Amino acid sequence: MEKIAVIGAGVSGLSIAQLLKDKYSVKLFEKASRPGGLIKCEIVDGNLYHTVGGHVFNSKYPAVLDWFWQFFDRENEFSKTPRNASIALDNSRMVGYPIENHAYMLEEKTTKAFIQDLLTLSKQTGSAPDNFEEFLRTRFGNTLYDLYFQPYNEKVWRRNLKQVPLSWLEGKLPMPTIEEMIYNNFNHAKEENMVHSSFYYPKQNGSQFIANRLAENLDIAYDQDITSIVKKDIKWIVNGETFDKVIFCGNIKDFPNIFKNSLNTASFVKPIEALESHGTTSVLCEIDTNPYSWIYLPNRAYSSHRIICTGNFAMSNNNGTKLTGTIEFTDYISRDEITTNLAKMPFTPKHIAHQYTEYTYPIQEKTTKDLIHELKQAVAKEQVFLLGRFAEWEYYNMDAAMKAAMDLATRIEKNKLR
Repeated sequence: MEKIAVIGAGVSGLSIAQLLKDKYSVKLFEKASRPGGLIKCEIVDGNLYHTVGGHVFNSKYPAVLDWFWQFFDRENEFSKTPRNASIALDNSRMVGYPIENHAYMLEEKTTKAFIQDLLTLSKQTGSAPDNFEEFLRTRFGNTLYDLYFQPYNEKVWRRNLKQVPLSWLEGKLPMPTIEEMIYNNFNHAKEENMVHSSFYYPKQNGSQFIANRLAENLDIAYDQDITSIVKKDIKWIVNGETFDKVIFCGNIKDFPNIFKNSLNTASFVKPIEALESHGTTSVLCEIDTNPYSWIYLPNRAYSSHRIICTGNFAMSNNNGTKLTGTIEFTDYISRDEITTNLAKMPFTPKHIAHQYTEYTYPIQEKTTKDLIHELKQAVAKEQVFLLGRFAEWEYYNMDAAMKAAMDLATRIEKNKLR
C-alpha cells in the first residue's frame, strides 16, 4: 500500500486524509497540539471562542453534503439555524442584509437615489467589469457602493477596490439582476432560497467539534513543525519516514524552503514571496442581546468590519446569560486600539480575550491563479500536491476546502489506475 504524508491537519488536511485512508497508508504532520487550523476554538472563562472567524457549515455541493454527514449525527449533534444577518449603518440604524434587498429600510432620499441608480443601470450597456469596484458600481449603483460596499470592503481588504481582480472572488459575489432587486424590495423578500440562508452548527464545542471528529481514526503526529522534506530516489522523507506522495496543506510561502533541496522551484520563489495576505485580530466579547448571526459594520468611525454573534449559534457557547460574539479586525491591532474601537461600536462590546492570526485571508492578483496552477502542475510530476487555503492561495471556506480535497482525491486515485 502506497504511503502518503499530509502536511497540516486543518480542514483540508483532515478531509484529504479521510478521503484517502482506506486506499493508502496516510499520516498527517501537524505543528499545533490539536487539529483544526483556522477553525480551532478555545474555551475562555467558560465561553467558546472562535479564534479566527465563526465557522459554520452548509454547502451548495451535494457531494460535499453527502460526504460530510457520514461523520455526524445531523439531528442530534447539530442545529440548523436560519441566517439572520444585518448591517449596522451606525449605532442605532440597522438595515437588513443583503442591503440591495432592503433599500426600503434606508432613509427616503437614499432609497430614491438607489431607485434612480437602477433606472440608469437598466439603460447602460458596455464591457464587463474588470475589477471589484467596477463590478459593485455596475451591479448595485453608486448609492449603495458609497454607503456600504466601498467602506465595508475596504475595511476587510485594506486596499483600493480597483486593485481587486474579479477572479479572486469568483463564485463568491452576489449576482442579482435589477428585476430581482426591485422585486425583493417590493415584497420584502427573505433569503430563504440562498444556500447559506441557513447553516448547521454543532450543539457543543463549535467548529472544534468538527475538526475533532474528522481527526478520528487518522494517524496524526502533533507538535511537528516540518521544515525540510527531502527526496531519496523516488521516495520522500518526512521526519525520517519514507512516503510515496506528499500532500502539502501548509503555507505556500514556506514551500520553496521546505523542498529546496528536492524540487526545482527556483523560478517560483520570487512570485511566491510577492504574494500578499491579511491577518485577523479576533476579539471575544460580551455583547448586548440581539437576534442576529452576523452584523456587518461599514461605519468608518471604527476599524472592525463585522461582529459574529457566535453566542447565538449555540447557547452552550455562552457562560451564563451574557451573549458573546467575535469581533473581527483586519490585520494586527493592539489592546489599546481594541479598547478605543470597542467604545465606539454598537452593541456595547466588552473585551474578554483577543488573538492575532497572521495568515487568514489570501489576496490574489490577476496573475496569481496562473502562478499556482503552473506550480501545482510542476510538482505533481514529483508526486507532491498542494491543497488548502494558503497552499493554493484560494479564499476557501470550509465546504470549498472539502470540495477541493474531494477533487484532489479523485485525481490521485485516477492516476494510480493508469
